[in-house]
Amino acid sequence: MIKFGTDGWRAVISDQFTFANVRKVAKAIALHLITHKFHNKPVIISYDPRFLADKFAEEVARVMEEAGIDCFFTERDTPTPIVAWEVRDKKAAGAVMLTASHNPAQYCGIKFIPDYAGPANEAITSELEENSNKEIALPKANKKGQIERFEPRERYIKYIGSFIDAEMIRSAGLKVVYDPMHGAGRGYMDRLLQDLGCEVEMIRGERDVLFGGGNPEPTDEFLGELKQRVVSLSARVGLANDGDADRFGVVNEKGEFYSANQVIALVFDYLVSDRGFTGAVVRSVATTHLIDRIADRHKIKIYETPVGFKYTAEHMMKEEIIIGGEESGGFSIKGHIPEKDGLLANLLIVEMIAKRKKPLSEIWRELVSKVGDVFTARVNLEMAAAAKDRFIEKLAKETPVELAGLKIKSVNTLDGVKLILADGSWVLARPSGTEPLVRIYAESDKQEKLAIILDAVKNLI
Repeated sequence: MIKFGTDGWRAVISDQFTFANVRKVAKAIALHLITHKFHNKPVIISYDPRFLADKFAEEVARVMEEAGIDCFFTERDTPTPIVAWEVRDKKAAGAVMLTASHNPAQYCGIKFIPDYAGPANEAITSELEENSNKEIALPKANKKGQIERFEPRERYIKYIGSFIDAEMIRSAGLKVVYDPMHGAGRGYMDRLLQDLGCEVEMIRGERDVLFGGGNPEPTDEFLGELKQRVVSLSARVGLANDGDADRFGVVNEKGEFYSANQVIALVFDYLVSDRGFTGAVVRSVATTHLIDRIADRHKIKIYETPVGFKYTAEHMMKEEIIIGGEESGGFSIKGHIPEKDGLLANLLIVEMIAKRKKPLSEIWRELVSKVGDVFTARVNLEMAAAAKDRFIEKLAKETPVELAGLKIKSVNTLDGVKLILADGSWVLARPSGTEPLVRIYAESDKQEKLAIILDAVKNLI
């Protein structure tokens, strides 16, 4: 069965992710465009560098061609945020991106980006999932669609320059190490940095469909070489992107990894304090409450959403949102597309270092001295599908009075069950929608206390 998750459909290549199934999903997308009167506009088609992704994209283009829908097809593998921006730039009906993002090399996926240039909402994905799992016949087209190949890099580079202080970065002359993790960011992020006068050392900058044998996920676990190279080259910062460059990874000048929680907090504070941004802020239920502290300090309204950037996008399309962020690496800012952009996140970190003329480690120390430090963790606990649902339901109905010796102050059931403890610590348990797992997220002001909280949750299970 073809099942859409929080960000499209993903499956193992040659198991469920086959040309036949790709064609089914492509037909469902084409039917959606025809049914909702978008078929007179072109569709953007692209892919990430993983095995056969380009060939799967060609199959999607053939379906659109047969349905009479015109396509703009990128010349090479391209970052998802650039593909999403091209929807807006070309006033397209949407985009089809062949990517499994940060997933291992054996996976591929299809992400449909509607005309508003953000993640497909639940109504759209439900429609696509339903039609992908049954035989459908597309209406006979009056003409064949036209397929035009194009290269979006130069237009995106010109566009994204409007969001950063290019002269400030050029004047700093920063040395940066960049790790695209063999992904679509190569040739884009390094080019952006070079154009801004940075001295750039790129590692893992060649296409490798196996991603060097690891996951193309910019987390502490997979960025060991980046951390070492930053220190050995005395670079000011290390930057990374995942397989399709919608997520980011940051390493400070000491070779210390900064999580997405830390980066989002840093950039949020910078945009408000140094750039004078106004508006509200959005974070997911699993994202650090450092965001809340910064928002409270500046008297900024904050929204909390379920996990999934599509919920952040909904807010960004309705009002001025300074920054929207998720602990998994989703990030966008006011005025930009309502889609994750790991390239822009990296550029804003570089700008902040240039503007404040301080090492990133010092900028972080100054922030936590103002709003307090936090420690966060995320762990996956294997649990059968029926068992995980029972556990979440029971936790919501029979919430303990205390956890790890701390009174439970409130319970949040927006997405899973989130327990807010008396001292401000919190823990969230939510079932995975696609795997036999319960994901546990936790945050506290001390590392030791965090470990005790996590142990207490495991004992509950």
